Amino acid sequence: MTGADVPLLQMKGVGKSYASGVVALGGLDLDVRDGEFLTLLGPSGCGKSTALRMIAGLSRQTSGSLDWRNGARPDIGFVFQEPTLMPWADVTRNVYLPLRLKGMSAHEAEPRIAAALEGVGLSQFAKAFPRELSGGMRMRVSIARALVTRPPLLLMDEPFAALDEITRFKLNDDLLALARELKTTIVFVTHSVFESVYLSSRIAVFASRPGRVVETIEVDAPAVRDPEFRLSPKFAETCRRASAALDRASGRVLA
Repeated sequence: MTGADVPLLQMKGVGKSYASGVVALGGLDLDVRDGEFLTLLGPSGCGKSTALRMIAGLSRQTSGSLDWRNGARPDIGFVFQEPTLMPWADVTRNVYLPLRLKGMSAHEAEPRIAAALEGVGLSQFAKAFPRELSGGMRMRVSIARALVTRPPLLLMDEPFAALDEITRFKLNDDLLALARELKTTIVFVTHSVFESVYLSSRIAVFASRPGRVVETIEVDAPAVRDPEFRLSPKFAETCRRASAALDRASGRVLA
């Protein structure tokens, strides 16, 4: 394997156990490749979020290894299930937070914040407070905050699960556009087959606890997705494949 072929991250035999005796992950093998949109698909409680937190450095494995290509974890943006915004701060100051933590002055950060807000379509709401925004808009702020540092790797833990379908579809499209523009590698957690197929270049299907990848699906679809793709035979066929893989991973037998 040449240097150019080495994945950004290799998770090898990763396990995670808790003092309570719960085994969240067992023998997880997973590669993250440069520039891909990798979705972790599986039922609730199968360890997807645990794996994501390990990648972010928010949790440590009890066995196995996480091997970064350059020997160190790169800058990472993280979007949680809830927007987790500071309610006392306006949109600008919420997005500024990661840059402030890096020591950047508010004046120096202005162009970066403006670009991040433009990228998520919230330029006109820079001075609004979270309580004045809809759920979808608050999630856009969270995405802007995660991307304002321009990280090479973005982790997203079911960020659209609580949103209505129309808002979710719109944010799916916006996220894909941002990923293309910023050339960011994305690892995305969902339990929605349809969302995983629409967004991903590759899907890792997780088995129920202890969590591990039991099947990987390469999504053969145009790099630029649009609403027509959701109506295409290729989308329907890939959804069938992903659904069948999820059934096998869950131990269910298809009729």
